[in-house]
Amino acid sequence: MDIVDLARFQFAMTTVFHFFFVPFSIGTAFVVAILETFYVRTKNEAYKKLAKFWGNIFLLSFAVGVVTGLIQEFQFGMNWSDYSRFMGDIFGAPLALEALLSFFIESTFIGLWMFTWGRVKKGMHLFFMWMVCFGTLTSALWILAANSFMQHPVGYAIKGGRAEMVDFFALLKNPQLWFEYGHVILAALTMGGVVLAGLTAFQMLKKDTTKEAKVLYKKSMRLGLWMAMIFSVGTILVGDFQMKYLVTEQPMKFAATEAIYETTENPAPWTAVGIADTKNHTVKYKVDIPVLLSLLSYNKPSGSVKGMDEINAEMKEKYGTTIDGTKMDYIPPVNTLFWSFRVMAGFGAWIILVSFVGLLMTRKKKETLYKRRWMLWVLALTTFVPFIANTAGWFITEFGRYPWTVYGLFTIQQSVSPNVSVTSLLISNIVYFTLFTTLAIVMIGLVKRQLQNDPTQMQGHGYADKILDPFDKGAF
Repeated sequence: MDIVDLARFQFAMTTVFHFFFVPFSIGTAFVVAILETFYVRTKNEAYKKLAKFWGNIFLLSFAVGVVTGLIQEFQFGMNWSDYSRFMGDIFGAPLALEALLSFFIESTFIGLWMFTWGRVKKGMHLFFMWMVCFGTLTSALWILAANSFMQHPVGYAIKGGRAEMVDFFALLKNPQLWFEYGHVILAALTMGGVVLAGLTAFQMLKKDTTKEAKVLYKKSMRLGLWMAMIFSVGTILVGDFQMKYLVTEQPMKFAATEAIYETTENPAPWTAVGIADTKNHTVKYKVDIPVLLSLLSYNKPSGSVKGMDEINAEMKEKYGTTIDGTKMDYIPPVNTLFWSFRVMAGFGAWIILVSFVGLLMTRKKKETLYKRRWMLWVLALTTFVPFIANTAGWFITEFGRYPWTVYGLFTIQQSVSPNVSVTSLLISNIVYFTLFTTLAIVMIGLVKRQLQNDPTQMQGHGYADKILDPFDKGAF
């Protein structure tokens, strides 16, 4: 492997691991805010206990997400210094807002929420949690504003070999941003619901679960299933709009997700399964459904879809057959994109099915779900589905941009740091892999430890019933 491959692998590893926890944190923060809202409105202590119980899970995901996010940002300077030089003026504003505004709000109000149970009015305490949610949502907005520029550059001018911002609000009006943001946030809220229902199912499978705990878990189960149902439908709808947007704005990415090498006939068939032969530009073992791709692309039973070979020729004419001495081929990794899309869409459909069936089986007077261990196991194992689906979706977003870091402006080859060595990248890859593996083990262990308890054990005012003065000897 050369420097570029190692740098790409390192950043991909960090991004994938980090993105496990970003939607996890956004979704669980929303869950906790909803539960505490129920508590404030109904005065039912059960919701308070649930908010505290699931709040601990949220705090764990947030902590790990922060650590992995910091590592990711350091890599911009370490492995991608030429990219940072080119993009610094554009990236600077949204990343500064994310750190100075959104992360400040998140960290401040998380602390206030943790340590003020019973010390402030219920409405004020609820406000703290909703501010945490606001912080997570705006944090995603600023990060995706920067990423959307990489997908669809707007509001810039090239000066001195660098992209300089000329219109900040153009970044916020970027249509790519709002398709991407809507899809990511709805997927995150879906994850919150699935994780809530799935972990509840794990708890209900325990033989030593008390009757009081089961009553509380039933409330969690219904909330999780409703969230999973509503937001998964929303995710698929926004995803459909986003794919239609790609037909014209990023036709190469769209064609790759459908493994279309040659421009299709009219109407266009949809390939359900297949394996792309990237050497010969054909698709083997494919199963086509007539007309469906035209319907999906244009909302009508007509229209052809441009193939990768034709698009590649057009891009070579526009951008050149070589860039900075590197021979260019603008076709992305087809099999990765093709199967990532089907994994994402398939798991999205699975979540809708499972949540719908779960809601039917948890209706009042017909709570058959809790008597069917096999269905509880289905729900429990579905906990891991949104992690896979979100990762697959992120693969489509990032791999589909190949060979660009900034679409049409700056390539991957141009972005890598010129002074990094293969040795340093190998060492850092090993270190990061070890670190992430350790973090994952610790995270799983802490979540498992939290789940050994139940919401009925969440007593007292919260996380700090006794405040200690660090200068008082009683603190140690």
